[in-house]
Amino acid sequence: MISRRIFLSGLLASTAPAAWAAAPERSLRPLVRPSDFLLRTIPEAADILREADLGGRIGFAVADAATGEMLEVVNPLYPLPPASVAKAISCAYALDRLGPNFRFRTRLVSSGVLADGRLDGDLWLVGSGDPLFDTDALAGLADEIVNMGLREVTGRFMVATGALPEIWQIDPSQLPHVGYNPSISALNLNFNRVHFEWERVGEDYTISMDARSASLRPAVQVARMRVEERTTPVYTYSDADSHDAWTVARGALGDAGSRWLPVRRPAAYMAEVFQTLMADHGVSLPAPSYALAAPETALVLAEHVSEPLDEILRGMMRWSTNLTAEVVGLMATQAGGQQATSLTESGAAMTEWMRETLGARNATFVDHSGLGVGSRIRPQDMTHALVAAGPDGLLRDLMKDIPMRDDAGNVIEGHPIEVVAKTGTLNFVSTLAGFARTPSGRDLAFTIFSADLDRRDAIPEDQRERPVGSRTYNRAAKRMQQALIERWGAVYA
Repeated sequence: MISRRIFLSGLLASTAPAAWAAAPERSLRPLVRPSDFLLRTIPEAADILREADLGGRIGFAVADAATGEMLEVVNPLYPLPPASVAKAISCAYALDRLGPNFRFRTRLVSSGVLADGRLDGDLWLVGSGDPLFDTDALAGLADEIVNMGLREVTGRFMVATGALPEIWQIDPSQLPHVGYNPSISALNLNFNRVHFEWERVGEDYTISMDARSASLRPAVQVARMRVEERTTPVYTYSDADSHDAWTVARGALGDAGSRWLPVRRPAAYMAEVFQTLMADHGVSLPAPSYALAAPETALVLAEHVSEPLDEILRGMMRWSTNLTAEVVGLMATQAGGQQATSLTESGAAMTEWMRETLGARNATFVDHSGLGVGSRIRPQDMTHALVAAGPDGLLRDLMKDIPMRDDAGNVIEGHPIEVVAKTGTLNFVSTLAGFARTPSGRDLAFTIFSADLDRRDAIPEDQRERPVGSRTYNRAAKRMQQALIERWGAVYA
């Protein structure tokens, strides 16, 4: 475990040379000795970019991770969308403001008296934003309070929502049904997604909406589905005041299937599921009421404590969970003394933090996950951040292994270059930033951004989930990224 102090000493250190601010706009051509046939056969960066034929804009910056010496760049000062690479900055931001041992706590509290199975007073469900909280964890709270002897609540069932602002969705430009664009709240359940399942029975369908976890499948009414006679659009969403109202096209269902859909009422979602779990124990709760905070005099009856923040971030970096990034970013902003009411405000706070901490003058964040295409980082600034975090620091430890692959897409076992990084993918945007260890043991910090924003802006609305050409673009971008890394591993080993 690397302490917060040690991590920050690496993160805040300015190890880049003075020449960093004046980095060249074109690739630095390495000096090649005429007798060195190997170096003369390594492709130039310009050739690799030309072969990728991505269109739009490409920028990269690679440096010695220990000294900050800039080795090779293309368009290092041109701000581009980082996509999910933004999560690496969100990691550093959260670790700085909250510390690696920070934990989320979800509680049942009351200022009433529990005696003979009866709670005389209100029962409060209090969230702190835990992004990994699921139905099994909620069931654990229900079990704990029932095992204390609770059989009846005479007061209200209250839900405290004030720990975080309730945000309807991460990126309003996304299609309404994509599960990676959920709402955000102090009370998050199952990544704020509901499980929709269908099966053909004769000429009709049986459908279900539930809050399933590893062992439970409680049905919900806060999100409802109706099958309609049409082919497109596949899904529609509307706000029905009391619930999320979904429709699905019959022509798109086939015989059977399932899908996770985003929840827009996360606090109500968790409250309903908790009521169901308590009812399974024979305890009837009234309809929930909502307030910002429980009374200060309330006593804790049951509590769920999350994993420490560094482990939560490790999972976020591996699975690129947008909800986790947004929650930890909002919490970090609050820890800095600002009560942001939107992701835009909180993203601006992280922008200022990166500017003050790392000198990133032209960074702009509209959120903490990178889902919003309006975020921008210069490749130089991203690489500078990686150098500051250190080649053996906690940020590198949180990144996932990126295997090198052959032309068929198979992992090359025993490849001499070891890469840990954060990937990012949006339609016609592909990014990668992290560390590469060469065969000699030299550590390189690198950033590779590519984006064809004109093609992205031209995507028809009915193709936004899987636009024509986006997979081809992404595959070509990944081949280019690997070719650049292999070049650097050979030239700068």
